[in-house]
Amino acid sequence: MDESLKITIRKYALQNAIKYKGKANQGAVTGKVLAENPGLREKAQEISREISKIVKEVNTLSLEKQGKKLQELAPELLEKKEETKEKDIFGFLGIREGQKVVTAFPPEPSKYPHIGHAKAIIVNCELAKRHNGTFYLRFEDTNPELADEEFYKIHMENYEWLGIKPDKIDYASDFMEEFYKYAEKIINEHHAYVCSCPQETIKENRKNGIECQCRYTQAENTLAKWHDMFKARAGKYVLRLKGHMQSQNTTLRDPVIFRIVDMPHPRKKKKYRVWPNYDFESAIMDGIEGVTHRLRSKEFELRNELQRLIQTMAGFRETKIYEFARFNLEGVESSGRVIREKVQKKQLIGWDDPSLTTLVALRRRGFLPEAIKEFVLSTGLTKTESVLTWDDLIVHNRRMLDSKCNRYFFVESPKEIKIENAPEQTAELKLHPEHKERGSRKFRTKDRFYVAEKDFKEFKDGKLTRLMDCLNFKKAKNNLVFDSLEYEKYKKSGDKIIHWLPVQKDLVKIEVLMPDKEIKKGLAESMVKNLKVGDVVQFSRFGFCRLDNKKSDKLMFWYTHD
Repeated sequence: MDESLKITIRKYALQNAIKYKGKANQGAVTGKVLAENPGLREKAQEISREISKIVKEVNTLSLEKQGKKLQELAPELLEKKEETKEKDIFGFLGIREGQKVVTAFPPEPSKYPHIGHAKAIIVNCELAKRHNGTFYLRFEDTNPELADEEFYKIHMENYEWLGIKPDKIDYASDFMEEFYKYAEKIINEHHAYVCSCPQETIKENRKNGIECQCRYTQAENTLAKWHDMFKARAGKYVLRLKGHMQSQNTTLRDPVIFRIVDMPHPRKKKKYRVWPNYDFESAIMDGIEGVTHRLRSKEFELRNELQRLIQTMAGFRETKIYEFARFNLEGVESSGRVIREKVQKKQLIGWDDPSLTTLVALRRRGFLPEAIKEFVLSTGLTKTESVLTWDDLIVHNRRMLDSKCNRYFFVESPKEIKIENAPEQTAELKLHPEHKERGSRKFRTKDRFYVAEKDFKEFKDGKLTRLMDCLNFKKAKNNLVFDSLEYEKYKKSGDKIIHWLPVQKDLVKIEVLMPDKEIKKGLAESMVKNLKVGDVVQFSRFGFCRLDNKKSDKLMFWYTHD
């Protein structure tokens, strides 16, 4: 292997080890190496063996020695770590000590929340928490055509799982009379007018910057027409703000701020027909709640100027709003409309499909809320778009799962083998290599074992293979022959260590749903029968998996990641 590649592996192994108390994670190092050298993905298996070897070497060093070696090899990685540690992601806001801070996160109850929502709610909640401020969770539910009763509960459950504890929960639909009051204030001050033009005409005129004749109606007449809206048929009137029809920011071109909707509302039923649009509702709610700071993704950036204008017209102090780059993982669908269509067409198994980053999907796969929080905070609040991948999230989750999860054997596509002359013995394996207090499990073995079909096909004549924590054997033409028990002998001349299961009756049938919907089948040791639905374990040499369902004849797992 090229020496420069070995240096690359070593520097990332040292960096990862220093970051995580002296223990580098092979998967994290692999991700870094392949990200720097994407052309090597075709040789991933060969490179993985070298990475495994170097990671083991690095992990035998003391934390002090790891630091010295990284200083010699790639000091810039040490400096980068120190800068990251000291950085306050909210520092750019310039908030003074003792300054009042009120933040809010306003989801629309029309779809399942995804990791982008997670970032927005976490940073707003965290900002308020760090300054002893107030954090509002506000349901922006003033569009009866989209608001759905099931989604209120879904959002609440997901944010509770994330560990979010709002100081107050508001529902915009509870403030309808307030919205009407501020609408009339704006009308009386000649900042709004009722428009009776067809929707197509309004759209075309806004596109071309042409003012509507309805704009010049006297304020007294506008107020009367406003009152008529509450009795008129849907579509006859809309209330529009007097903005700037030639503005380069098209949201300011006399936007609609109220419209008539006859569809019943999930919470208010048919009590209201005249509903505010998003910009008016959001701006007024920020004012009513006294929100001082809002952090949100960049797709709302154009709406900032309009919402501040509405706040000024209504007499509120302007909320300071800061946008950050859109947050999603590469190649993962986040559009609620698209996901809904794919679910209906059976192209996805549901909103919790393992290929998605909805919070229900991440939870069902076995991602930890603490890992999601750490991940989204680590990405910062820059406006610069960056490509994030599953690996970026997995690094955080793997590190946390590694210490939490017990190890078990799962043999995919099991192949029964006989090792000639193998002695009868009891093999004892720890449930976790670094937590002896968790105990172990024991296997009574002789000469018959199950191994993964993939491993079976890779046995080589004359090469020493080890059944993990059990015995060593060699392939001699068509036979497998016992060699020794000692691990030390394997260390000197061994080729490969594999996991296994004894051939016995109490093994458990297992199915694992992979992110690409493929189902891996095999056998697992009997102790997995004691797991509870929701438990995450590490199947040795396979990956982390979450128990999703217990059936009488098998256990169903979802694959988390390697």
